[in-house]
Amino acid sequence: MRKLIISLIALMTVTIMQAQQTVKQTYLTLNNGVQMPQFGLGVYSIADGDDTYNSVTTALKCGYRHIDTAHAYRNERSVGRAVKDSGIDRSEIWITSKLWPNEYGEGKTLKAIDRMCGRLGVDYIDLVYFHQPIGDYVGGWKEMEKALESGKVRAIGISNFDVNDSIWNSLVETARIKPQMVQIECHPYAQREHWQQMAKKHNIQIECWFPLGGRESKGELLRDPVINEIAKAHGKSAAQIIIRWHMQMGFSVIPGASNPDYIHENIETFDFALSNYEMHRIHELNKEKRYFNMPYEDQVKWFSQYNPAD
Repeated sequence: MRKLIISLIALMTVTIMQAQQTVKQTYLTLNNGVQMPQFGLGVYSIADGDDTYNSVTTALKCGYRHIDTAHAYRNERSVGRAVKDSGIDRSEIWITSKLWPNEYGEGKTLKAIDRMCGRLGVDYIDLVYFHQPIGDYVGGWKEMEKALESGKVRAIGISNFDVNDSIWNSLVETARIKPQMVQIECHPYAQREHWQQMAKKHNIQIECWFPLGGRESKGELLRDPVINEIAKAHGKSAAQIIIRWHMQMGFSVIPGASNPDYIHENIETFDFALSNYEMHRIHELNKEKRYFNMPYEDQVKWFSQYNPAD
């Protein structure tokens, strides 16, 4: 009897390991040749401490290999602790974080990246963004380029620089090294077609925040009848259809979640594909309707006052 129990436990362990290995990640090749896991977990608005630690731990066990955090989220330490405790080789986990505007500038940005490494408990960071287009981002970008060339970071990017063409061009058109990534709000109701073209010009990959609409959407995208009709046809949820759409569009997608059920659900998008017709139907939903609509002038005022602690 004891041998039977041991055998069953061993079989269960193998089954669990096999289940975890069924998730076949897809990768995006950045304009510097680095490959990044296309799908990941965003930890925006997840409280530091056990909430973030447990969310990242659950995600890594499910097969996630890409975690997106930021200095402004104040949960980098918990992300780093979960990565370390996972037992997964550091080289297999893509860690993204973002610098805040008060960390931009020559003489500031390299030191800020060192502090970020300290909070995360790592020797290098896979991707570092400028979080907002405020402050001395032109001067700071020169130090981002140095961090990239030194190996302190593997890729550099800009987040929320889709305010207008002028702000975008003030960095992208003058940069010695073009960004590898741009992170913007993007989902079926706001497909950001202009910014797709702007990014394509320099082979910059797009990463999407609020891919499911975020809290401000109040679930509007998840209730869309077209998306739900497609979901029913595939035996999937509306969220899984939207995530799959992002992936087939060639975007990186980082849905946020702290609920273990949602973390599991969101990654179950590698075992099916949307047809060209289904992709077209979702494309037709575009109305460039964003859910974050704070005027840039108000962003400058608010973000300039915020100072995330180390």
